[in-house]
Amino acid sequence: MVWCLPPAEAQTRSIRFIRDAEIEHIIRGFAEPILQAAGVEPQAVTVYLVDDPSLNAFVTGGQNMFLHTGLLMQADDAGQLLGVMAHETGHISGGHLARGAEALEQARTQALITSILGLAAAAVSGQPGVAAAAVGGGQSMAERGLLSYTRSMENAADQAALTYLDRVGVSAEGMLSFLEKLEDQELVPASRQVEYVRTHPMTRDRVDAVRAHVAQSRHTGQPLPPVTEEGFRRMQAKLVGFLEPRQALRRYPESDQSVAARYGRAIAVYRQGQLDAALAAMDALIAEEPGNPFFLELKGQMLLEHGRLEEARPYYQQAAQLYPREPLLLVPLAQIKLDSGDPADQASAIDDLTEALQIDNGMPRAWRLLATAYGRSGDIGMAAMALAEEALAQRDAVTALQQVNRAEALLPEGSPGWLRLQDIRRQAEELRR
Repeated sequence: MVWCLPPAEAQTRSIRFIRDAEIEHIIRGFAEPILQAAGVEPQAVTVYLVDDPSLNAFVTGGQNMFLHTGLLMQADDAGQLLGVMAHETGHISGGHLARGAEALEQARTQALITSILGLAAAAVSGQPGVAAAAVGGGQSMAERGLLSYTRSMENAADQAALTYLDRVGVSAEGMLSFLEKLEDQELVPASRQVEYVRTHPMTRDRVDAVRAHVAQSRHTGQPLPPVTEEGFRRMQAKLVGFLEPRQALRRYPESDQSVAARYGRAIAVYRQGQLDAALAAMDALIAEEPGNPFFLELKGQMLLEHGRLEEARPYYQQAAQLYPREPLLLVPLAQIKLDSGDPADQASAIDDLTEALQIDNGMPRAWRLLATAYGRSGDIGMAAMALAEEALAQRDAVTALQQVNRAEALLPEGSPGWLRLQDIRRQAEELRR
């Protein structure tokens, strides 16, 4: 698991993201059937994991879904999470992002018109108070209109979610229990409401509509597949272990010998500095599931973060073989190879990083490692191009353009690298405007 800076779509928000191959694999497995049921191409939607303890999820910046770690850790079961994801998919498929922006603009226009009329009335009557009242009234009318529009979108997203859940054969009981969990929040002052309620207005009608659907759905009472619930439990244990290790040791006592609980405890003791105990716990889990790439990856991560690179290497190699073409496994493996000093490893690291970046080119760390690998091999032009890519991924237009100028002087004109530099230049100049 790694922490990283926000992607371009979220630069204006104070957001930090978590990248983890296992969690992303589980979330993709949850999301894909729902997106397909909605007629949305799964590859067109990116799901981001936000490092935030508040209970929330939202969509923004196009077809992007954001899930807070607080939601994943506080959800009672996989059914609740699937219900939330189906609801957010309803916003995407319903085009609510574009319509919401239009509604916001309409609300602002309404407030402005009312304010202008108020000022005109004040000029005629000679009473400044008339203007203040009109401005306040205009803002209030606009806010009520926008809130009403938002609530209508929430209802529409709920109805869409129920349709998608039916299509994939999943009971909406999880969605209902999640809404019931939040229902009382409407009576709490706004400053104390959970973030999900503040961004997704709750109404009794919403809960009643989902309850009515559950009462008549043929999928009600059908449990989720065991693999789905187990994946959810392991994901939750991993997050709690990494983010709240003390709570993890209370939440997963030694008396709980489930795989998820042992997993969470292993991570928690590692986060508390007990490396030997964590490695022993991971050895037991790997012995039980030797073909699990994510158990192997985690032991490799523990060793890598403590400078035991050569010990970490076989675990990352096995994980990458078991779960091929996963950038989050290829990048640390490349790092180990680069640090070995073996010339053969340098070339292999370039191959690993190139493959990783072909799949996910938004990883600044990978671009930095690739620049290092090219630099050590004597290809300074390609090293400069990789540094330009790193800067672009970090939205640093000035540095990106500096590295483009440097690389252009070194790479043959018309070569693939030189042509890519022209794209980087255009993107950096647009970013700088």
